[in-house]
Amino acid sequence: MKKIFPLIIFVLLLSACKKELPKVEKVTTAFYYWKTKNWTLKEKEKTVIKNGSIKKLYVKFFEIANDKIQGNIPVSKNNIKINRDYNPSINSQVTIIPCIYIRNEVFKKSNKKELDVLAENIHYLVEKKKKEKFTKKNVTNEIQIDCDWTLSTKDNYFYFLEKIKEFSKKEISCTLRLYPYKYPEKMGVPPVDKAMLMCYNLINPSTNKDKNSILDIEELKKYLVKKEKYPKHLDVALPLYSWMQVFQNNEFTKVVYKDFNTIKKVTKPIKPLWLEVIKDTTAADMYLRIGDKIKYDEITLETVKKAIKIIKENVYLDKEITFSFFHLDQEQLKNFTNEEIRDLYTLIN
Repeated sequence: MKKIFPLIIFVLLLSACKKELPKVEKVTTAFYYWKTKNWTLKEKEKTVIKNGSIKKLYVKFFEIANDKIQGNIPVSKNNIKINRDYNPSINSQVTIIPCIYIRNEVFKKSNKKELDVLAENIHYLVEKKKKEKFTKKNVTNEIQIDCDWTLSTKDNYFYFLEKIKEFSKKEISCTLRLYPYKYPEKMGVPPVDKAMLMCYNLINPSTNKDKNSILDIEELKKYLVKKEKYPKHLDVALPLYSWMQVFQNNEFTKVVYKDFNTIKKVTKPIKPLWLEVIKDTTAADMYLRIGDKIKYDEITLETVKKAIKIIKENVYLDKEITFSFFHLDQEQLKNFTNEEIRDLYTLIN
């Protein structure tokens, strides 16, 4: 008994010293809007914003690609008509954050002088688009840069982030994938004001065909392990979208983002995540034939709830954060009620 008592005391002291994660006290609700044509907000998208009291929209303004002849150029421009679409209550409710997706090839092929020009050009284009499409009260003093940067492009990417901050005089945020989040000593810490932790797209869909490539809970756990607080303020993003990968003659053909119910009616399950077409049909702007295989990476309400629980238990977050979903799309969001979406935001507290 004498030996057991000191052991009990030691365990109690260890528990008392265990570092608890701080509690999130205020959540700013947000969505990404990632469409790239002459889109206007559809009815479901408007009701999600209004009924969910969404405060921020991270809107992709354009992408940057590297062209052999023209160099770094803007592509996939978003011509969203925000002001025309909103009724007054929504218009005054939502703040727009301009987002620029930069392909990693840009940082592979650019020197510092070219990155100086790129930073200045992006600042100019963002300001131009803001004046054309939005009112001053709608657009925040922030620019978010989205890039799947790697170890080989880190130096150029970080240099660019410093330059865009210098030219724009604005708050700069960036997206943060889970690998650089877990290994900051190897991948470095981006020189930004804050980062959005992107808790999805964890698996390369072409290399692992047995797991949900958008969000696999066991894979998420591998990256979100308790450790010291990340050096930058972290906001959090999770997916509210699904996709189907179509394989014809055992060759990948296309990713489908719509008509899921139509496709499910003409398929049968053959193994977890996989369906086989049993009736010729036309869906999602393509012709499906008997025998075609489809991998269905579906994001369900329960999957998102599990992900939130893991984040809450394993990521050091500040008392006030922005919690965002990807992305605001009527076709995808019809799988969730407005109440379900609204309630998800409360789970991070």
